[in-house]
Amino acid sequence: MKIRPITSADDAAIKTIVQTALKDAGLAIPGTAYYDRNLDHLAAFYAARSDRGYWVMTTDSGEVVGGAGCGEVNGADHVAELQKLYLRQDVRGHDLSYPLIDQVTRFARQAGYQQLYLESSHQLAATIHVYEKLGFQRLAHPLIHTKHTAMDRFYLKSL
Repeated sequence: MKIRPITSADDAAIKTIVQTALKDAGLAIPGTAYYDRNLDHLAAFYAARSDRGYWVMTTDSGEVVGGAGCGEVNGADHVAELQKLYLRQDVRGHDLSYPLIDQVTRFARQAGYQQLYLESSHQLAATIHVYEKLGFQRLAHPLIHTKHTAMDRFYLKSL
């Protein structure tokens, strides 16, 4: 598997991966990334600012199997949000989220962020296990007002 920055040619594949994963988890509902208006043009969204980034994971033949990114948290100084970490169903359970999170963490540090925040759902137990294993600390409430109102698990990690 390889990790590289997203391009506009990857937008449709990532949108499908995100929406399929959320549908599989019973989270194809308002208040999740399923309805994120940026899904159609993720590459442009992340390219719009130097303190944002998104990476795709591909097979050796170039097939996109997942991705993850980060961007600024409005209203919280020096805090990035881990965003849209999703893998295709056939590659889940093979520890592939770890290198994606590592890529995002390295970028966030280089961009000057001091903490990494994320929102998840109790319905994504395997994902929550990964976050906790990597040292993310659960918060009682969201760090900021969020548009992902269906999420009920919030985490923060110092970089």
